[in-house]
Amino acid sequence: MAKKLSDAEIQKKANEIRREVIRMVHAAGCGHPGGPLGLADIYAVLFFDILKHKPKQPDWDGRDRLLISNGHVSAVRYAAMALSGYFPVEELLQFRQLGSRLQGHPSTRYLPAVENSSGSLGQGLSNAVGLALGAKQQKKNYRVYVAMSDGECGEGMTWEAAQAAVHHRAPVIAFLDNNGIQIDGYTKDVLDLGDLEKKFASFGWKTRREDGHDIKAIRSAFEDSLIYDAGPQMIVFDTVLGKGVSFMEDQPGWHGKAPNDELAEKALAEIASAMAG
Repeated sequence: MAKKLSDAEIQKKANEIRREVIRMVHAAGCGHPGGPLGLADIYAVLFFDILKHKPKQPDWDGRDRLLISNGHVSAVRYAAMALSGYFPVEELLQFRQLGSRLQGHPSTRYLPAVENSSGSLGQGLSNAVGLALGAKQQKKNYRVYVAMSDGECGEGMTWEAAQAAVHHRAPVIAFLDNNGIQIDGYTKDVLDLGDLEKKFASFGWKTRREDGHDIKAIRSAFEDSLIYDAGPQMIVFDTVLGKGVSFMEDQPGWHGKAPNDELAEKALAEIASAMAG
């Protein structure tokens, strides 16, 4: 069994993910850097501590299933996959290129261990609920996780799935990137969603809310989720879009824009400084 990483070691992995996100999006000249930077801590905990997976056997039947509903944050997943050994880190620079396995939105057609093709927002929870119910019916012992975003909760399908998950007691573990930003601006201005933790709780979900940049809190939330399998769970993580790069933090303009050479160099320098400190 691999040695369990300390919180500090997980934090280092998170900053390595941030570094690769900047390199990928800069090389592509397009993409979404803000969300992936804000999710790096969560994905570091998942890939290096929580998920049951075998990077050298990506189709292993016993693997936990991780679905991504907000597929535009694909860079964070690809970076975490490469750094955990699914494929060479150098391949990340093929992100969003013609013929690459690393499409702008993950596709089951191109890359093993991608559990759902995404792009249209709001569909991931429905996919995950169905997959979790199938695993329950077949008495499989893997867990089903689904990554979601606050902005996509404006889609009605999300709430249909939320209701069905409770009715059928789907043992799905959802986690939500609550950064308050979407492509058209601040979520409260586009469509005020209120308190999403309370909304899911009102449907009957087991919920909790944590700081999405606190490694210890993230680990605790996911570890506790493994104890419960009587129904759906939602972890709302409060995050900062662009976390780790000062000029991107909490700026809607960096939801979906690649940095130029000068800004990419500045971003990488800030991340390197955090890693050295």
